[in-house]
Amino acid sequence: MRRSRSLLLSVAAAVVAAGMALYAVSPAAAAATTATFAKVSDWGSGWQGQYIITNGGSAALTSWKVEFTLPSGTSVGAYWDSLLVTSGQRFTFTNREYNGRIAPGASVTFGFTGTGSGSPTGCLLNGTSCTGTVTPTNPPTTTPTNPPTGTTPVARNGQLKVCGRQLCNSRGKAIQLRGMSTHGLQWYANCVNDKSLDVLANEWNADVLRISMYIQEGGYETDPAGYTAKVNDLIEKASARGLYAIVDWHMLSPGDPHYNLARARTFFQQIASRHKDKTNILYEIANEPSEVHWSSIKSYADQIIPVIRAQDPDGVVLVGTEDWSSLGASGDGQGVARIQASPVSATNIMYTFHFYAASHDDYYLNTFRDAIAKLPMFVTEFGTQQASGDGGNNFAMAQRYLDLMAQNKVSWVNWNYSDDMRTGAVFTQGTCTAGAYTGTARLKEAGVWIRDRIRTADDF
Repeated sequence: MRRSRSLLLSVAAAVVAAGMALYAVSPAAAAATTATFAKVSDWGSGWQGQYIITNGGSAALTSWKVEFTLPSGTSVGAYWDSLLVTSGQRFTFTNREYNGRIAPGASVTFGFTGTGSGSPTGCLLNGTSCTGTVTPTNPPTTTPTNPPTGTTPVARNGQLKVCGRQLCNSRGKAIQLRGMSTHGLQWYANCVNDKSLDVLANEWNADVLRISMYIQEGGYETDPAGYTAKVNDLIEKASARGLYAIVDWHMLSPGDPHYNLARARTFFQQIASRHKDKTNILYEIANEPSEVHWSSIKSYADQIIPVIRAQDPDGVVLVGTEDWSSLGASGDGQGVARIQASPVSATNIMYTFHFYAASHDDYYLNTFRDAIAKLPMFVTEFGTQQASGDGGNNFAMAQRYLDLMAQNKVSWVNWNYSDDMRTGAVFTQGTCTAGAYTGTARLKEAGVWIRDRIRTADDF
């Protein structure tokens, strides 16, 4: 249940350096091949930059490497569509597996954020000036990676990553996931089974299942092994249906995530170790922090994310925000600014926002809009009702949120896929016992509404 009211990243060079051996760099294909830099935005203390690599030659590039120097006091924060190795003030970017090949006349783009006011100097593309490179002699070749094939969300998108402020698929396309959250597994595990998940995947056309495992309130702390097994089982069920799975560490009360720090370390180590070879896992490490400052949430994230990264270097991590993941809107309203000033020290992360349309009005919506323009965001929980998950539905306000998320490709998950008595549960009471999930006859008003919106076509 809710009482509710996503960046910039530091470079983990040691983590990505090991991957460098996988990418043999070929010389550029012609004198007209260039790497052009531009600052696409600047906010004073930092900026977002991008390089456009254009192959002006007659032969395809099979890989690329761009290196440059930044002045003292300027560094790289987040980066996307590339791998990075840093040596002092020298930064070397190389292609990912999906964007190394550049056909004649084509271009690829990679980007990054910078801290400080400086700009790149001394740029080299595959060892030669970025303003124009020489034709190679018998350049080495690599076999391009084929894009994922199939019809399920995971088959079509593969391993997700954060590129700039967007959630992107394995080919670098910004996408939006839409799906449902379970209710607490200690109460409504019977609503999440093979039959109901078939309906969610094949009839509702959902992309993602959020597996909501409470820590207190009769949850994980009462039986760590048992609840870890439940989460493992649901990950396997989601994976079998080609759904993405959000592993939700559903801390709610107490609101300080440090209260469960040791438990979280154990749980996420076990989950990431078991599922590290899957491409469909996202880790939500703190559901709704409350009554703690952003610095405390960041400290928790800075300790838990390395536990996950030691096992799974690629999975997207979702970080809760202040005041029940309202980005501080339920407090002093300064949560976005605090995250910008002191982002989590990790790559491939997003920040979460939760809303309940009947309780969270224009002030919350505007806070969220501001965050979307500045941070990578993921709505891991929302409802059309009041913040309690109950009461009347405000579909008009909920649609305004959904329209904003659609315009900006912000992924979302609705609360909740159960037959709880409250209006926020999609099924009428007794549905899960009866096993009657198909169609709309056993759906509440909110269930019919959200089903229709999940079922609309994806833009993958």
